[in-house]
Amino acid sequence: MKGTIEVNGLRLFARHGVYEEERVNGNTFELSVHLVYPIEKGMMNDDLDGTLNYAEVVEVAREVMAYPSQLLEHVVWRLHSALTDRFPDIEGGMIRLTKLNPPIPAEMDGVAVRIEW
Repeated sequence: MKGTIEVNGLRLFARHGVYEEERVNGNTFELSVHLVYPIEKGMMNDDLDGTLNYAEVVEVAREVMAYPSQLLEHVVWRLHSALTDRFPDIEGGMIRLTKLNPPIPAEMDGVAVRIEW
């Protein structure tokens, strides 16, 4: 049986962006991560060792977000790589990274990159 853990709407400050002002001033980002994995151990044993730990997923995200990249695509790729390396039982998932205040003269909720695998 497969299950999905979800970390939704994690807000982190980072310095990603193509423009110097983005790297100097930084921005607030919103991250959602959904990870598909074998859920049976956690369901049957009620033991954290048998599941994916939400706190560890958040810690990996914080570590990846701490290193600036120009493109959100690159950040998402680095996060995907870090998560699949750290949690080899992951069978698929989704990562969505939104820059909440992009330097674009327009009214919007943000710009985002999303991958699924």
